[in-house]
Order: sequence, then C-alpha cells, then structure tokens
Amino acid sequence: MEELKKLAAKKAFDYVQDGMRLGLGTGSTAKHFVDYVGEAVQNGTLKDIVCVPTSVKTEIQARALDIPLAPLSELGRLDLAVDGADDVDPQLNVIKGLGNALVREKVVEALADELIIIVDDSKLVERLGQRSPLPVEILQFEAQVHVNRLAALGADIVYSLKENGDRYVSDNGNFIVRCKFEDGIADSYALAQELQAMPGIVEHGLFLDMATKLVIAGKNGIELQEKPA
Repeated sequence: MEELKKLAAKKAFDYVQDGMRLGLGTGSTAKHFVDYVGEAVQNGTLKDIVCVPTSVKTEIQARALDIPLAPLSELGRLDLAVDGADDVDPQLNVIKGLGNALVREKVVEALADELIIIVDDSKLVERLGQRSPLPVEILQFEAQVHVNRLAALGADIVYSLKENGDRYVSDNGNFIVRCKFEDGIADSYALAQELQAMPGIVEHGLFLDMATKLVIAGKNGIELQEKPA
C-alpha cells in the first residue's frame, strides 16, 4: 500500500513546474509528495517555487526539507495543490480530513487553480461515505450540542482521539468528530448545506467540485482521471 501511495505522489509531482505557487497537502499519501518536492528543491531541479502547507505537521516536514514557504495571504491564488483523500466518487468529489487537517486543507485548496487528488485504488467508492466516516470540525464550546445535531442527521458519531485516548484538538483549537452514515451519504450537496448552516460546526470534510484531476495507483499501475465536464 505504501508503494502505491508513492507511485501516486510521484505522478502528481510530474505536474509541478518551476515558479509555481503550490499547496502542500496533509496525510500519509501527501507526505510522499512533499518529500518529492523537497528532494527536487534540494538538488536544484525545481526552482523558484513557494508553498503553503495545510497543517502544522506538513509545515514542519516542509521546513525540514528546505521548501520555501509563504502565507496564503501573500500569494493570493495558488497554481496547484496536491493532497490525498479518504473517499473519492466517480464525479471526483471527495471526503478528506481523517488526518485531522480538513479546515486548513479546504482553505488552501479552495484557492488553487488546480487540485490534484492522489490515492490508491482502495479509496474509490460509488457514494461518498461508503468506506470512510465524514470528519467534521466542531467548537469545543458546548461540543455535545454540536454532536447531538450531527447525530440527528442520521450519523453515528465518534470523536477523533489521540493515541492516549484524549480527544484530538486540531491545529485550530477545535474538536474533530467522525460521522458514519449507514450505506454512505445519500446527497452530499444537501448534507454540505445543512452542515454549513449549523452554528458551532467549523467545517466539514466534503470537498465538492474542487478536484480537477485524480491520480489512482493500483496493482495495474497509474490511472489519471479528469473532472467530468
């Protein structure tokens, strides 16, 4: 599985060019992409790029690799962002955020002219939520109220936890819960609207109409899909 992730990351790196403003994703697959960027920066084959990380973890990795970083506010739009995903449907809509960075990922990737999602073929689903729960970042203030509202939508809710069993606190100081819908999410667009209207819900992991390319690594090699017209 790790080799498949590396293959997908390497293919996405083929789209990186000198002078780009680049968004760096978070997670086990995106980590390999960041490694490829860092290697190219260090050996001089990639020049004049500037990057925006989507988490503190990715920022630490990028700085260790001497990748030039800048705030998103200074760059405006990005040429390209590359990230992994937890579920991908045939329309290239995705669930992201089980690595607990969904808010910063969405902020950065919404400002990218192109978003390449890199996955192994186990992440492909007919309906979002069939394989993975939907992560939702919520305020710590009155957290149980937000959990109750999410449960009323028909989801089974668990908190994202650290290894020691404590509730995970995001880079933004919030809790993250994982919402599992039996048989998947019936209407991702309708659910996204409901979540956006709820006070106390900071952000959700439905990335709809954002990905422009999908790189899939499987036992038969690499497949590239473009967003349907």
